[in-house]
Amino acid sequence: MKNKFKILLFSLVFIFCKPISAQTNSAALSITHLIDNFYIYVTYQPIDGSPYPANSMYLVTDKGVVLFDTPWDSTQFQPLLDSIENRHHKKVILCIATHYHADRTAGLEFYKQQNIKTYTSKLTYDLCAANNEKQSEFYFTKDSIFTVGNYTFQTYFPGAGHTKDNIVIWFPKNNILYGGCFIKSTKAKTLGYIGDANISEWSKSIKKIKKLLPNVQYVIPGHLDWTDKNSLSHTQKLVLKYRLANEK
Repeated sequence: MKNKFKILLFSLVFIFCKPISAQTNSAALSITHLIDNFYIYVTYQPIDGSPYPANSMYLVTDKGVVLFDTPWDSTQFQPLLDSIENRHHKKVILCIATHYHADRTAGLEFYKQQNIKTYTSKLTYDLCAANNEKQSEFYFTKDSIFTVGNYTFQTYFPGAGHTKDNIVIWFPKNNILYGGCFIKSTKAKTLGYIGDANISEWSKSIKKIKKLLPNVQYVIPGHLDWTDKNSLSHTQKLVLKYRLANEK
């Protein structure tokens, strides 16, 4: 049903899948093993004449693969599916996008056409329509729990930050926080694009997540390096720096 959400439940049985033994790289797509059956994939778009990375993630289960956000580069929509199938011998069955900007949603329509279930929050769904971005087929109206095989993960709306619809995804069994563009990499020196940001609420929203999830071991930001779990605190510092410089 397109306009109503029911929590998606796959009654699957988990079978451990071998990780990729080494990082897979090309000029347009890289895939790196994180832990267990989690992989970070990175696609690029030119910014100021240089390729700029967008971090996304996927999770392998015995019945299929779950994508968290889509490639930013449209030329990598199919190559990502091909790479996943070649390495894991499984197809992508579900995709969840974390906010309405194209670096998260560009592939939603393409993946719908491949019979992949696509989801966003209702707010993201509406913002995609309003801003002529690609829409998911389904949406959820509140923080939700998804169960796929032995994996359970939760979507959280922490409050406004990078955008007014940004959500994060928490994997309690593995202590992974997938933050998308709500979280800035420790390599980021500024907040980046803030045209749709709510600066006054961003730090409050981060505090909510830090209080809710005190045992985070892996934090995946939307861009640049993703290996430092201190990205949440770093984002707070960037927000404070911006406010001190721009607010009286």
